[in-house]
Amino acid sequence: MTPHDQALKNLSHIAHARAFGRHVGSDQLIQAGLDALIAGVESPSLAILAGLLRKEEPEAPALFDQVLDELGLHVHPPADPRAAKWAMAFWVAGQIADGSLDPAVGTHHIRADIAYDLDYPQELEPLVHCAQNLDSLEESWGVSVEQLHREAIEAAKQFVSTGPAAEVGE
Repeated sequence: MTPHDQALKNLSHIAHARAFGRHVGSDQLIQAGLDALIAGVESPSLAILAGLLRKEEPEAPALFDQVLDELGLHVHPPADPRAAKWAMAFWVAGQIADGSLDPAVGTHHIRADIAYDLDYPQELEPLVHCAQNLDSLEESWGVSVEQLHREAIEAAKQFVSTGPAAEVGE
């Protein structure tokens, strides 16, 4: 992956995180802007975002949104809370599947923040099961954390392959 593509992927990741209610500090938004600028990403507002000083940090979220709009990366989760949780589940599982998110962190997030709110649907059960195994792994099980990570990655790939979030759980 080229630095340009990696920078766009990072901006998209931050856009998703913010869209799904995760707090991303202004310092991280500015750094992502700087990294993207250095990687050759072009957007009228990107240089302004990347050049913000500490005292200008409160301007970062609005400028970041402007950059996302200019690059066509703005994320609009579904307005319906359940549909938004399903969209978040697909996003997190996709990150587990592509290796950009640690399987233990991702499956824990799905179990604690998504499956719980959706009343533990059957579609998320394999990922919830992986989270439970990773959270409570004991040496006596005779299974390695790497094996559990592989199982979580496979469960995430399987979930992602089921299709768009709108079709799940309905």
